[in-house]
Amino acid sequence: MAIYIDEPKCIGCEACIPACPYAAIDMVDGIAKFNENCTGCGACAYACPTGAIVLEMARKGEVDTSEYSGLWVVGEITPEGKLHGVTTELLGEGRKLAAELDTTVSVVLIGHHIGELAKTAAGYGADRVFVVDHPTLERYRTQPYTNVLTGLINKHKPEIVLIGATPMGRDLASRVAARIKAGLTADCTELTINPETKLLEQTRPAFGGNVMATILCEFTRPQMATVRPKVMAPQPFDQSHEAEIIDIPVDIDERAIATKIIEIIKDDSGSDVNLTEADIIVSGGRGLGGPEHFALIRELAETLGAAVGASRATVDAGWIPATHQVGQTGKTVHPKLYVACGISGAVQHLAGMSSSDCIVAINKDPDAPIFNVAHYGIVGDLFEVVPAMIAAFKERRGD
Repeated sequence: MAIYIDEPKCIGCEACIPACPYAAIDMVDGIAKFNENCTGCGACAYACPTGAIVLEMARKGEVDTSEYSGLWVVGEITPEGKLHGVTTELLGEGRKLAAELDTTVSVVLIGHHIGELAKTAAGYGADRVFVVDHPTLERYRTQPYTNVLTGLINKHKPEIVLIGATPMGRDLASRVAARIKAGLTADCTELTINPETKLLEQTRPAFGGNVMATILCEFTRPQMATVRPKVMAPQPFDQSHEAEIIDIPVDIDERAIATKIIEIIKDDSGSDVNLTEADIIVSGGRGLGGPEHFALIRELAETLGAAVGASRATVDAGWIPATHQVGQTGKTVHPKLYVACGISGAVQHLAGMSSSDCIVAINKDPDAPIFNVAHYGIVGDLFEVVPAMIAAFKERRGD
């Protein structure tokens, strides 16, 4: 990728200067000039009203892949200022992949007042932590995050970039991949290194979850993938593990950002479900017969101290809000215990819960696919089995 200024087209409007997050543009005799800070992020090209700043992208086969090395994890920070769980999971997986490539693992942290999180990232396995701290980056917005991350990738040339398949990650990864013309595989459930080619094999559900596709990005770099939360395990936190912390100075003008965050509005639907963090989940499916019977699922969940999940069929039928949906188009979960009540086990649902530590399935159909992944299966009428379970658990608790 190359970037240059077509000087005859430059009108000296200076629109490119506030757009650049790296203070890489100076005005010389009324003409924009790049200085040594330029990372080729392309923010200025999109801001130029006359097309004077030109981005030239490499074509297929023109990228020198030997220039790229290292594995990066793009960190995500929660609204509470903590490292998102998917970041620690990607660090754990990243260490395994990096060991096969004999390379390092780096984390990119973008936000404000995030210096302490660098130590957390180090404890979960990072060798290097890039810290981009600026007030305009406190909350995620596509434009400034894309500009910052694109610039870092262009400058340091990582071979692999992993991002959590969260709302933020999906938005950011696609924008960055489009900006740098890199390959991107979304919603991966497995990552491996091909022992012969050393390419990243990125596996994800395809065709509605009916097949698992393994995708390679042979001609472009970095190889980019978003990975679903809760499908990979973090390594134990090691307080003694140290990382090189690299502060990245940026100069971002709020006026150059197209979107503004006016207010943060919390979900007031009354649902406090957090399936991805739950240790126990009780899910209901079409076998419940109607929305009123979710009361039985909620009672069992309350007895076990569990979260309430649901199949896509029940959500589509309007029996329960979509925040409860487990599966390929819902949440991917990894609880210690998953109780599936009246769920047949469509492949889309299995993609979201089959990695649970212990799966208990209740279904009156002995041939239901859910039994193929269950550790314990109960063939019977859930309206008889579930109340018996509730009574037994309450008796054990001494209720």
